[in-house]
Amino acid sequence: MAAPISLHLEFGGGAELLFDGVKNHHVTLPSQSEPCHAELRQKEDGKRQVPAEPGTEDSGLTTLLGNMKQLLLWIKGNLLKERPELFIQGDTVRPGILVLINDADWELMGEMDYRLQHQDNVVFISTLHGG
Repeated sequence: MAAPISLHLEFGGGAELLFDGVKNHHVTLPSQSEPCHAELRQKEDGKRQVPAEPGTEDSGLTTLLGNMKQLLLWIKGNLLKERPELFIQGDTVRPGILVLINDADWELMGEMDYRLQHQDNVVFISTLHGG
């Protein structure tokens, strides 16, 4: 059984505002053979979304983490706090968000198909600015 994957996620250029202003996240994701429950459910107060509890009937979507596409789904379900349309478009990041994997443009790394490695550093920088 594969070990969990530890990643450093960084949000900048204003993207951090979508994540409660937190720029740096050190996360440990389930191994590729363990399920990740990324669907959210409403708390009883109806205001705040929280990840569904693994093993419960409402845990819903089960996905295996291993590539960038699956990481984006996990980020959307577990870290993104507001305005998902400013970060995600379809199943990828919105145009205008630069993605670096270990300081290299993700286009050089295979974009959505890049296989995540333990201790990868993934940076999302928004180049979108209002005016």
